[in-house]
Amino acid sequence: MESAPAMAFVTQPIIDRIRDGIEHGRASTVIAELKEHHPADIAEVLDQLRIDEAALVYEALEEELAAEVLMELPEDKREAILGTYTGKEIAEEVIDQLDSDDAADVIADLSEEMQEEVLANIEDAGQREEIAELLTYDENTAGGLMAKELVKVNVGASMIDCVRELRKHGEDIDNVFQIHVVDDHGKLVGAIPLKKLITESLRTPVKDVYDPDTAVVSAHTDAEEVARLMEKYNLAVMPVVDDRYRLVGRITFDDVMDTIRKEETEDVQKMAGMEALEDSYMSSSWWEIVKKRVGWLIILFIGESFTATAMSFFEGQIAKAVVLALFVPLIISSGGNTGSQASTLIIRALALGDVSMREWWSVVKREFTVGLTLGSVLGVIGFLRVAVWSQFVDVYGEHWFEVGLAVGFSLLGVVLWGNLIGSLFPLVLKRLGRDPAVSSAPFVATVVDVTGLLIYFSIASLLLADILF
Repeated sequence: MESAPAMAFVTQPIIDRIRDGIEHGRASTVIAELKEHHPADIAEVLDQLRIDEAALVYEALEEELAAEVLMELPEDKREAILGTYTGKEIAEEVIDQLDSDDAADVIADLSEEMQEEVLANIEDAGQREEIAELLTYDENTAGGLMAKELVKVNVGASMIDCVRELRKHGEDIDNVFQIHVVDDHGKLVGAIPLKKLITESLRTPVKDVYDPDTAVVSAHTDAEEVARLMEKYNLAVMPVVDDRYRLVGRITFDDVMDTIRKEETEDVQKMAGMEALEDSYMSSSWWEIVKKRVGWLIILFIGESFTATAMSFFEGQIAKAVVLALFVPLIISSGGNTGSQASTLIIRALALGDVSMREWWSVVKREFTVGLTLGSVLGVIGFLRVAVWSQFVDVYGEHWFEVGLAVGFSLLGVVLWGNLIGSLFPLVLKRLGRDPAVSSAPFVATVVDVTGLLIYFSIASLLLADILF
């Protein structure tokens, strides 16, 4: 009989049974059941328990399994569980079971005082130095992502030496994808995929087998760039070098997955017109969510208030042709929607490396053409809306044709303008060294709302001059 999929494991009845077992002193039965499941499933269970319940279950897990579960937990729950441990306990029971990159991530989330205590209690001097080195790198760089554990051989070795190194370090390293080749000074010269260990004779010199065109990144390379390169070249592992091109670590695809998810989450939240949350939605307090949202809402509110100011300049025209006010929501929403579309497209293109700053003029020309086309389509529809409606009702009066032209040309102008603004804002912010995601859809829409009114009433004043003046 096939086992149930992992996703079916974590259900409310399971959570209730675990809580009941803890409450009635049957924790050992609960833990025995949990041990049979994947660490990610166990972490999902712990995340839904109260912190005292989660800590009780976590402490009863074997050290190796507990360490794997810990890395699957959300940061806030992980910090809460570690908060019940001393620095010595963290060093001996947690850090000793983790790869260097995971160990550095755990320690980096601790207070400075606790970091020092944990490092001081790591008995293996080599491990302590490796973790201390990783902690010196920014978490958003390749150095902050990489692990120190890897398999490497000298360029003067033979394939049998590769097998020996793999057997020597293989058990301590998860996911070995290739063997790195270095020269006498520790500089990376290439890599050997594991497939070569099977297809090549063990007497073959390494220099005749390794690939010298191995993709590589500096330890100071931005994490997003690392993820982009690994995706571009379909890499499972990326070697990391220092300023002297010496091999200092490696990054595997699972190391960048969390980075990609985190960056995409931040971009989506910023594009919605708010600051990015530091923790997950359910882990953030109501006050934290309010603080992240209220600032932008106030800015957008003030921006939208200029809409009333813009309309006040045309108070006389509106009084003489009230029909113009009927189309204000239509005009400004069309421009705002177009600008939001363009902004989203360019932000995503920048994130994927599909567009660079050098191509800004190409973007302008393309979006001018696109905006002109979209504006023409909506302009024609807008004119037809007035023309057809005027045949059944007398809302627009005898000057329905002029009103229709004003609406049509205004839609053309506002949509074209909104498209250019939406596509240029992300490029301008990128040029200024800011996050393009800040040019969020609400912000672009607000700017286009105000300027769109000026375009609309200016065009209406020209086409309806006989009525308004």
